[in-house]
This record gives sequence, structure tokens and C-alpha cells, in this order.
Amino acid sequence: MTPESKNPSSMPDGLFSSREDLKEVARRLRRRIVTIIGKAGSGHPGGSLSAVEIVTALYWRVLRHKPSDPRWPDRDRFILSKGHAAPVLYTALAECGYFPIAELDTLRQLDSRLQGHADCCVTPGVETSTGSLGQGLSFAIGAALAGRLDSRGYRVYALLSDGECDEGQTWEAAMSAAHFKVDNLTAVIDNNGLQLSGRVRDIMNLDPLGKKWEAFGWQVSEVDGHDINQLLDALEKAKNVKGQPAVIIAHTIKGKGVSFMENNVDFHGKAPNAKELELALKELA
Repeated sequence: MTPESKNPSSMPDGLFSSREDLKEVARRLRRRIVTIIGKAGSGHPGGSLSAVEIVTALYWRVLRHKPSDPRWPDRDRFILSKGHAAPVLYTALAECGYFPIAELDTLRQLDSRLQGHADCCVTPGVETSTGSLGQGLSFAIGAALAGRLDSRGYRVYALLSDGECDEGQTWEAAMSAAHFKVDNLTAVIDNNGLQLSGRVRDIMNLDPLGKKWEAFGWQVSEVDGHDINQLLDALEKAKNVKGQPAVIIAHTIKGKGVSFMENNVDFHGKAPNAKELELALKELA
């Protein structure tokens, strides 16, 4: 049996059977994320854990994709603009069958296909190399416009961090998407309130974030980013928006699911030690 036949989300037009089942997928992804970062001894657990439900909703219910054919021309495109959260993408890709789950243990090793920031040249299922924050939305707009020019029906989804909304390029891209009426594009902002050196509101206050995106010409939804039902409803709403791009501001908790990582800026880019990993896995059991 192929990975596609095991996982309904892998089918071009298949949907996972139950929203409740997605909670188990999210739990499994969290366990894998902390495990592989702990084994690597480096990585970014905080922003990976905060985005788990977002990525789960996309890969198991929304995206049209084929693990057996990662470059299928009609696939929906997912752009991880917050490239340091590569572990959440890698775990989802492995679970969907893009590469063996055992390969997750090679995270950040020399010659591994799973580097600290995703590399589209070596990792199946990665659409573009990211890591320099603020650039992913621009790439996503280009991919969406290419789909329009080629008369293809795919959609493009870009996952941004709130911290990267400090970047001017993000807002140049936002203006461009509205100007060109890129309505086959949905951006999702992982709004966890923390970035590398502290609270977003202290470093560059983005509030009122929703009104800013509205002023830039986007259709805006705000949801609890850990509520699968809210995310799926917002993603479905975004698909039906015409004449403008859509953005979902997902309010999340950095380090979600692990008590000592939650809202703890220290775990933006620090791996758990052996004792911390043991505790994290108990909490995620």
C-alpha cells in the first residue's frame, strides 16, 4: 500500500474523514517536532509548535497535493515564509509520505535533506527555500500570478510569522497582491506574539494588525489558531473570496503543548535537553 492510499489528504481531491481525527494528527506532529529538535540539539521549537494546527488543517483537509508526485503541476502550493519553523513542515511532509518518517531523525545533520531552514533543491514537497524573513509572501504572489497566467486552478497558501511583519517587503507584497487582485492566494499569520529577542509588541508593535491588512486591500479573518474548526472555516471562507487576496490572522501560543515552552522566548531557537525532552513527551502523550 502506498502512502497515498493510507492517507486521504494525499489524494488530489481527498479529504480527511473527521475533524476530530486532526487533533490526533496535531498531537503526533508535536511529539515528532520536539523529538527531532532534541535529537539534533538545535532548532526552533517555539514557532514550530505554534503552527501545528495551521499546518495540519492545510495538509490534511485543504491542500490538493500528491506525495508520490511532489511537482504535480496542479498541486496547491504551500510557502513556509517563516522558514525557521521547518520542523513543523518536515513532520507534516513525512507523515503524508513525501519521504520516510525515519529520515526526520537526520534533522540538521551534514548531508541531510532536512536542514535548519527548508531547501527546495533537496527536500521533496518544499516549494521554495526560505529563512530570510519577509520574502515568502512575495514568492507566493509570484506563484499565484503564474497559476493565473497558465490558466491553472491551484491555490497558494503562505504561512508568515507575526515577527516578520516587521519587514517592509511584507507590506510591499501586501500592496502588490491587492493591486493585482490575487484572489487565488491566502496568507496565514502565526500570531504568537513572540520573536527572537522578545515580544513583538515591544520590538515593533503591529496592532491593530487586522485593520492594517484591511487597509492594504485584503479580506481579513481572525481565529484561534489552535482551533481546527475555526481554521478550516476560515480557510474555506478564504477560498470563496473574489477580487482580493485573503489573510487569516491565527492567534496562537508560542511553544503550544509543552508547558515550559509556552510563551517562553528562550525556546524560540533552543532545543530541549534530555530531561526537558522527556518532560515534553510526557505532556504530549
